[in-house]
Amino acid sequence: MLAIGTRAPEFTLPDQQARAVSLAELLASGPLILYFYPADFTAGCTREACQIRDLYPQIEAAGTRVAGVSPQSPESHRAFGEKYHLPFTLLADEQLAVAKLYGVRAPFGFGVRRATFLIDHEGIIRNSVRADLRIGEHARFVRKMLTDSLRSD
Repeated sequence: MLAIGTRAPEFTLPDQQARAVSLAELLASGPLILYFYPADFTAGCTREACQIRDLYPQIEAAGTRVAGVSPQSPESHRAFGEKYHLPFTLLADEQLAVAKLYGVRAPFGFGVRRATFLIDHEGIIRNSVRADLRIGEHARFVRKMLTDSLRSD
């Protein structure tokens, strides 16, 4: 997993509408919560996405964007986003190339580990968490980011 303080690797992936989206584009309006998850429609990933969805108004108010990344297709992401009313970008990393860049490939190369990065507007990783089975850790991470953001204002 990439270390805090390092530059986030640039990438371009298709979103849930099959539009090419780059990291630079996601960072153009401020910081980014970039989270990697194993699969659409699984119990843990659905819970995680819905927790982030529920925090989204606060995330947006803090001037931060969200993008989720997993190996499913844009079509799968579109159905997942529509079913659970996800207001953020979902990116299709079908070849696991971006997961590899960020050091979040699952053991033995099967899939993706659950990991969340906070990337500042200059592309530097400011914080991260990897908690494969502890899904609530990711929502706690986001809440802490929001609290820290309010303190620094």
